[in-house]
Amino acid sequence: MAVQGTLIGAMAIWGLNVTAVKLLTESFHPSALAALRMIVACAALTGIVLWKRCAPVALTWRQFCAVVVCAVLMVYLNQILFAQGLLRSTATNAALIMALSPLVSALLAALVFRERLTFQRLGGVVLGFAGVTAVVLSHPGSGLSSAGAGDLLLVAAVVSFAAGGVIIQRLARELHTLAISWAIYVVGAVLLAAHAVLGSDVMSGASLFPGWRPWALVVYSGVLGTAISNLVWNGAIARIGVARTAIFLYWVPVFGVLFAALLLGEKLTLWHLAGFVSVMAGTYLGTRQAAAVPATSP
Repeated sequence: MAVQGTLIGAMAIWGLNVTAVKLLTESFHPSALAALRMIVACAALTGIVLWKRCAPVALTWRQFCAVVVCAVLMVYLNQILFAQGLLRSTATNAALIMALSPLVSALLAALVFRERLTFQRLGGVVLGFAGVTAVVLSHPGSGLSSAGAGDLLLVAAVVSFAAGGVIIQRLARELHTLAISWAIYVVGAVLLAAHAVLGSDVMSGASLFPGWRPWALVVYSGVLGTAISNLVWNGAIARIGVARTAIFLYWVPVFGVLFAALLLGEKLTLWHLAGFVSVMAGTYLGTRQAAAVPATSP
């Protein structure tokens, strides 16, 4: 239950982080924002690594290549694909497409680790997706746009993040998850910073000094919304596997709607309650086996 509790807490932070990043796009160029958030996350993870003294000092060539590939998939490509996809698609489409991550993760785990796709787990995936659909489509003015390049980019972002999670599950058998997270975000931050610097007018003085409030949100998004939450995420993958961990992503839009109601005054409806119950049921079904056989976790 400790893993499930910390994961739900991380999903709450991610739900609030969506609002924070949306506000930050009004003050920073998307490429510069992604680089700044990852640099702050790296600084936070570096402090934790120095405190815990668990830096990866002796990576094999295979482990080093795996870390680089994971950084490209989960940090660099995921950030670029998601930002570009969101520019070309709708928020409704994006929320529903990102909710496909548990299904993609379950399929990849079945292919790579030969994990069984039981009716119980598939039932959890379906219930969770139904809950997210109820929450998202009940929002006033929401609607599905026709599929296009933006939706395809968002699907690619989902696949890249899930594929990186599969690599982490394998690496976690050999390395500490804190060391893995630190190495991934160091490489990813370097790639995103290079991308931002090479971009046109994204690192201008006007875009980097919009005031103290945006920078406070950058610190929140980098430290809590990225470093700490992803450390919890990677640790959960190591303990219960990528397929079961991904089920908790259904909580992100639920918490996002809840924070919108609390902070922005948006109204909650019975559809939100139905979606919340469905997500709870889906999470229970999709993760119940992990508690029954903890010895199988790496």
